[in-house]
Amino acid sequence: MRIAVVGATGMVGEVMLKVLAERNFPIDELLLVASERSVGKELPFNGKTYKVIGLADAVAAKPDIAIFSAGGGTSLEWAPKFAEAGVTVIDNSSAWRMDPTKKLVVPEINAKELTKEDKIIANPNCSTIQLVMALAPLHKKYKMKRVVISTYQSISGTGVKAVKQLENELAGVDGEMAYPYPINRNALPHCDVFEENGYTKEEMKLAREPQKILGDKTFAVSATAVRIPTSGGHSEAVNVQFENDFTLTDVRRILSETAGVVVQDNPDTNTYPMPIYAHDKDDVFVGRIRRDESQSNTLNMWIVADNLRKGAATNAVQIAEYLVENKLV
Repeated sequence: MRIAVVGATGMVGEVMLKVLAERNFPIDELLLVASERSVGKELPFNGKTYKVIGLADAVAAKPDIAIFSAGGGTSLEWAPKFAEAGVTVIDNSSAWRMDPTKKLVVPEINAKELTKEDKIIANPNCSTIQLVMALAPLHKKYKMKRVVISTYQSISGTGVKAVKQLENELAGVDGEMAYPYPINRNALPHCDVFEENGYTKEEMKLAREPQKILGDKTFAVSATAVRIPTSGGHSEAVNVQFENDFTLTDVRRILSETAGVVVQDNPDTNTYPMPIYAHDKDDVFVGRIRRDESQSNTLNMWIVADNLRKGAATNAVQIAEYLVENKLV
């Protein structure tokens, strides 16, 4: 099994390598791939050192699977070249997510849709993944009508530049800005770029991607995405209206029985999900589960996950695991 990690020197790429090692993914040959400026750099993996190679050399090597986390532009240009060489690409950017010819996959929900013919597979947005992990089993039971979500997203979702901005601000050092305003002691209602409708690209990902993953356009999602000065982990306040009524006991049971979801919900002991506890974990944590008393058949909950792991790297590796286990590569 020959695996290429494209964007290996980036923040998500580093976590991908960590997850591949932790999960003992079957690798006979590993190719670490990055932009030309990183070619020749050495990176460690499982006790060995690997030299970073360029994209053209990686295509020529024809790995079985290439896991991309190198930005949308790189994915649009290079994913088809890998696919034409017979490589199965798992792409972490937004480039292919809403392409009707490409699958958008969260393994616990819709991996069974994958076939050998799927040569470019899209990894959903980090905020979308943790959202649908909690919503999918509830939608199956109660059928969603409308979801209103407000996110509280880590600076790590922006990348290294944003992490450095916060570090500089905490240290009182002037430096390069990832955001148009300070992030320390602040909250920016501005994740990604603004679109013509006044929503940001991040908010529209949350509106569109769940429908595609769940294969259902009968429910609607309205989102507000906010960046806060946490260094890891995204949080979401979610209000979901169902067609059918529910009991809180059943909701907690359904979520507790869902693989990859952990319920942390006991106000008496101040037990609820927080980014500080989700850090470096692969589960999606759900708490503050309560009925919306202003509207019938409506639920409030709080969802937290490590955006670099289940929200990106781990989900991509799980897709690769499914492909290998089911002999789709």
